[in-house]
Amino acid sequence: MHHLNALLILLACPAAAQNQPGTFDYYVLSLSWSANWCAYEGDARQSPQCTPDKDFGWILHGLWPQYEEGYPANCQTTARPPTRTQTAEMADIMGSSGLAWHQWNKHGTCAGLESADYYTLSRRAYAQMTRPPVFRRLQDPITLPAKVVEEAFLAANPALSADQITITCRNGYIQEARICMTKDLNFRRCGADVIRDCAMANAQFEPIR
Repeated sequence: MHHLNALLILLACPAAAQNQPGTFDYYVLSLSWSANWCAYEGDARQSPQCTPDKDFGWILHGLWPQYEEGYPANCQTTARPPTRTQTAEMADIMGSSGLAWHQWNKHGTCAGLESADYYTLSRRAYAQMTRPPVFRRLQDPITLPAKVVEEAFLAANPALSADQITITCRNGYIQEARICMTKDLNFRRCGADVIRDCAMANAQFEPIR
């Protein structure tokens, strides 16, 4: 009877079937160009990611469980939250331990993994992407079409196709490269709600500081 009642609740409220840890369709690997984020937000927040001694390029913003349409967030999980040591260890590719903590709370809790395993998987996903080296050689701020950033990623990752990556913009800047992956971290087509490329022809792009 207990299982029947649960089934009836799910049928009556389809949303109840969502936000269940491990119940999702694919991942979005989000890479953020650190200097741009610092220019439009991070400097004002005095983020440690933006201090002069840092030289971050494409950082790992997050590895996000995704439905074919929409995504789960802030899932109720029995997994233990990460320790301060674990979040600090992610700062080398995420820019700060604070971002690592936030990403676990919002997205990692929905992956159906322990926090250490989620961070390990995130690091694997980040490592298997070749970040185009051309952007690290910039000396001055430039403007460029967002399409150029996508083309650079496609050239650096021959197994990646145009329907598996999208470039986003924010506040006039190139914001992120978002790459769609299966649960096994193979490239796959992005859902229709994810693949919305920035159409800017003169997006701002800051050099590494």
